Amino acid sequence: MKTATDIGLLFKRYALQSLRNPVWVFVGFSTPLLYLALFTPLLKHVLGAHGLPPNINVLDVFLPGILALLAFASGTGPGFTTIFELRAGVIERFRVTPASRFAILVGPILASMVLMFAFDTVLVLVGAAFGFHVHLLGLLVLAVLTALLMVTMAAFSIATALITKDISSFAAIINGLNLPVLLLSGVLLSISYGPLWMRILAHLNPLYYLVEAARVLASGSFHGPHVWQAFAVLVPLCALVLAWATNVFRRAVA
Repeated sequence: MKTATDIGLLFKRYALQSLRNPVWVFVGFSTPLLYLALFTPLLKHVLGAHGLPPNINVLDVFLPGILALLAFASGTGPGFTTIFELRAGVIERFRVTPASRFAILVGPILASMVLMFAFDTVLVLVGAAFGFHVHLLGLLVLAVLTALLMVTMAAFSIATALITKDISSFAAIINGLNLPVLLLSGVLLSISYGPLWMRILAHLNPLYYLVEAARVLASGSFHGPHVWQAFAVLVPLCALVLAWATNVFRRAVA
């Protein structure tokens, strides 16, 4: 009960902190919309390739991938917050509080997750206005998968921030991961366009599994291996990374 209360208090703290920064909220909403506005027109010319029906709405293919990408990007944010709080002495103050160390870790992650789902909702509504077919049950299952990836990335980013304790080093690690993870996930272009070595390498990328499952679930289908493969990869990965991050956080605020 105490842990749940601590999580609620810390969730409220970080949620209010995010809402007090309108620039961050604006960028968070505008970035995925810019992906749709600027990249969707480029995909219309390749819909007939690789077995894709030329009459399908491009948003049915592209928007689920952007939802997956948004989960990955949202997960990197708490790490930057942790660096700023290290500099401000907030982490030091947590050392003398009776708050659960797990709650201190999970509070900002849940706040970022709620903000991510707000972005997702706007993105789906905008997409629906331009022809994206909404399959509610599939999107609800997809929400579970995006939450798993977001928690995994957020725990990783917080633990990495606590280990590096430096904004330059942390940013270098995160930015170094962004490009290969993005290109090997098939978000912008299907990984089937790539050579064999790239298609094999993509299977080491957790975002790839989420993107593949996202396109299946957003179509309203639950058939095929992509959905269960995504759960099989993301559930144990999330548990493993969260356990590691909790251990790192406990040592940091011991």
